[in-house]
Amino acid sequence: MFLLKNKIKVAVHSGAFHPDDVFSVALLSILFDGKIKVFRTRDEKVYGTCDFVVDVGLVHDVTGKKFDHHQEGGAGKRPNGISYSSFGLLWSTYGEKVCNSKKVADIVDHTLVQIIDADDTGFNLCDLKLKDVSPFSITDAIYAFYPTWKESYTLDEAFTDAVDFAKKILVREIKTRQDTIAAESIVDDIYKKAEDKRIIIFENNMLPKSLLTNYPEPLFTVYKEKDGNAWRVTAIRKSEHGFEVRKTFPQRWAAKTGTELVEITGVSDATFCHGSCVYAGAKSREGAIKLAQLALENQ
Repeated sequence: MFLLKNKIKVAVHSGAFHPDDVFSVALLSILFDGKIKVFRTRDEKVYGTCDFVVDVGLVHDVTGKKFDHHQEGGAGKRPNGISYSSFGLLWSTYGEKVCNSKKVADIVDHTLVQIIDADDTGFNLCDLKLKDVSPFSITDAIYAFYPTWKESYTLDEAFTDAVDFAKKILVREIKTRQDTIAAESIVDDIYKKAEDKRIIIFENNMLPKSLLTNYPEPLFTVYKEKDGNAWRVTAIRKSEHGFEVRKTFPQRWAAKTGTELVEITGVSDATFCHGSCVYAGAKSREGAIKLAQLALENQ
């Protein structure tokens, strides 16, 4: 535990910024409740007086609170081959503390930290299927803060804005993973009590539906819309990170709404079926369940 008599002095390199130093400062800001003062410098006389030296200085020394990875040989690699950037080094030391859970910290390492590390250390995470289209990643979002040639605000100002953005992302990612883990026992109980484990009914529509991919039987989940009184039935994906589902609705339902869908399904309050046949809706809980049951009968 650090004593916060004064603001914690954090040094990062000056000039062009990158997602790893941005997220490193965001992490330290969370760790010390915003009570940090940042020095963007490459002057050893300056960063030598700081409490933390991040992404500059050519030293990784946890005891000395120095977290750089640019020294010869770097600062280590994960078993999967992704080298540690400064953010990853800081996370491996303080991630569990800010998450209040090693399990949450490990998940966030996989969902966010390693993506930042891979970008900074030149590790290609994916191959593009299209030559002219690429995903806009969290690293792209940070680079979007760079001032253009037409703008007058400085790199230091842009860095501060990027850190504020990264801090919000990191806080939300931690919170999301904490609450998902907290929901595991609730979803497990619902699954175990379900009469037909192919259709899982969530009375609380905000429960993470991705958890159902952990069970072999579920094909559809039924839940009430967050706003209003309508109900929705959604196909379960084959994996948390893919789009392919275990079973779709009948193709003849695709893009049908209102009276037309009612006539096709015989469900009097059916409202719509998405064109991809992966989710549909009804005005009532019973109607949504009936749509799911009909889909199960469709081979």
